[in-house]
Amino acid sequence: MAASVGLSMVIISISKFLLLICGLAALLFARRAPDAGKPLTGLFTPIAVLIAICVFALSLLWTVAPQADALGSVAKYGKLLVIVLMMVLLRDRREAMYGLTSFAAAQLFLVASSWMLLARWPVPWATSNMALTEYAVFSSYLDEGIISAVFAAICWHLRSLVPGRFGRPLAIFIALIALVDVFFVLSGRSGHVVGIALLSIAIMWELPKKYRGVVVLLPFLLALALFFSSSKVRERLTQVRTDVNSYSTQVDATSSSGIRLSLWRRAIQVMSQHPVAGAGVGSWSTEYNRLERAQNPAHIDINGNGNPHQEYLLWGAQLGIPGVLLLGFLMSSVLKDTQGMGRPYARATQSTLLALAVACLFNSSIYDAQIGDFFCVLIGLLLALGLRSADIQKAAAPQQKYAT
Repeated sequence: MAASVGLSMVIISISKFLLLICGLAALLFARRAPDAGKPLTGLFTPIAVLIAICVFALSLLWTVAPQADALGSVAKYGKLLVIVLMMVLLRDRREAMYGLTSFAAAQLFLVASSWMLLARWPVPWATSNMALTEYAVFSSYLDEGIISAVFAAICWHLRSLVPGRFGRPLAIFIALIALVDVFFVLSGRSGHVVGIALLSIAIMWELPKKYRGVVVLLPFLLALALFFSSSKVRERLTQVRTDVNSYSTQVDATSSSGIRLSLWRRAIQVMSQHPVAGAGVGSWSTEYNRLERAQNPAHIDINGNGNPHQEYLLWGAQLGIPGVLLLGFLMSSVLKDTQGMGRPYARATQSTLLALAVACLFNSSIYDAQIGDFFCVLIGLLLALGLRSADIQKAAAPQQKYAT
């Protein structure tokens, strides 16, 4: 499962099915294990995940969406269970390291494939429609930019775990080529923003504490530097300004940014009409079509898989203001569970969480396939690795004290 994320949807789907089978087997035989449930004891993330899924399932009682759309959306949010499954099935640090190694190998393959596309080398496994024009291998340049930015952060923060004399420099080099791929090869604006955020917080953590306040200026300084050094960043940022100006003066929703602004406006309208409980799970497309038809009777309905390209507003439209708070609770629970980890593991997990929080501002990064699977698998993997490593340190502490 760790090796599948970022690759083709077929591989991800097969891996999720196998993971589900393993999870069901672990549940069936849990009673025989003397330490059943111990890996999740005292953690907040599993509780938050179960609450979120239960609330979405409960909203089936009042949803305005067709049953098929509602049940499909519940299934989409079911991917959050992957976080818990990874934490349960990775029983010790050794297994978690196997998972991390598999993840890193697959992501390195993804980054190398993107560079090969740029060099016009044959890449027969590239199935993306954007492979030859935007150098995205399996998905869109939007998803791949975010994924590569997160991979660069993982390589940097966990560089000390790479074995061998040249392991640490190798991890830093891979992080560098992944970041260059994000900023100078791929065109995804979300990936650019996530990359700037992760680079800013990484620099902040390396600075002495008295200088960490500079992190407020770092994103702007990095964005300015990239604006003048990267044609990809410059073109995409300029396009955002043009699209927003066009939308504000002519309400032109045909551009990428214009479409997002229009969707966000409708999502806020849905929240304002259903502030307490929302319109129910899977209701976004139904509510959007209703609002559009009221303004334009000739509106062509979008299908039930649509979303407003903003995770916070999507939860708000479906569950009202409590839905936005629920998403915040889910993210804060992950952050809380990183507090007992060692520094490298905590920073890697917190960087991934930051990337998710930023990506959700511009996309439905949990609801969507591929990118949602990527974040769920990686968060579960890093939590398992950090917590199992912390368990080893706690177990060794009494022995060290006795030896002393």
